[in-house]
Amino acid sequence: MKNIYFLGECMVELRTMNESALHQSFAGDVYNSAVYLKRCFPELNAAVVTAIGQDKLSAQMLDRFNSEQLDTRFVFAHDEKVPGMYYIETDEFGERSFSYWRNDSAAKKIVDFLTTNIVEQLSSGDMFFFSGISLAVIEQDARELFWQKVTQLKQAGVKIVFDPNYRARLWQSIDETKQQYDSAFAAADVVLPGVEDFEMLYEIDTIQGVIDFCKPYDIEEIVVKNGPKSVVTVINNEQLSHTISPVAYVVDTTSAGDAFNGVYLGARLSGREIADAVNLAAKAAGTVIQQPGAIAPKDVFQQAMAIAGL
Repeated sequence: MKNIYFLGECMVELRTMNESALHQSFAGDVYNSAVYLKRCFPELNAAVVTAIGQDKLSAQMLDRFNSEQLDTRFVFAHDEKVPGMYYIETDEFGERSFSYWRNDSAAKKIVDFLTTNIVEQLSSGDMFFFSGISLAVIEQDARELFWQKVTQLKQAGVKIVFDPNYRARLWQSIDETKQQYDSAFAAADVVLPGVEDFEMLYEIDTIQGVIDFCKPYDIEEIVVKNGPKSVVTVINNEQLSHTISPVAYVVDTTSAGDAFNGVYLGARLSGREIADAVNLAAKAAGTVIQQPGAIAPKDVFQQAMAIAGL
């Protein structure tokens, strides 16, 4: 069985049901990706690498991980911290805005749990995925140690996968972000950047501009996402453009990119060709944005993916 590890933060998600009630669930970019990968490719082992607390919400979160058949061997319990929380508002066009409570998030301490023994266990895997949000959440004084751990995994033959997933409010400055992203691009074998992120961070607003930025890092696989417009891949210097069929009815774009990432990586890890992987990933993203919240109902999602040929 092939193994992929998703390092980052899962949070408590709150969204409005009506004027007097909120709906509570769990979400977070890397967790969302892990869920969608596992739903589409149950033969793969998808593990979440994170830290939670020892409170009731943390216990519920762990139960949710297990219910999605995720590997929880690397979900660590911090004795003083708790899960982060966010409230999501969605406008009539499906675009969202967030309010966060994450100062005491246990996930900030994840590097403390990446001991020599744990890194040795992770070194037997196939892929190690983290995002710009994962990086931002890690405490500043722990990032140098994190990069040492990533280097160890890469040297052991684990493919390093990075999605910039830029969130300005999580960083102290653009310079800080660029410094950390430089280390990420240098370490990565696979990158999954979005044009929107590059426009905000690097003032690069074209797919070709993103590709040209990534090329000096000698990255094996570049997958550039441009919202509903197109996806361009570069593998072994072969550049391909993939047409995406837009979705007419958009409810919530919260985890479109997360679903794309998870299904794309699952398809590639399963040996599928680039075009097939992009097609399945785009179908997953298109399905998710027609449902409220980060995690679409399993039956709805599975039915859509079956129609897509999975």
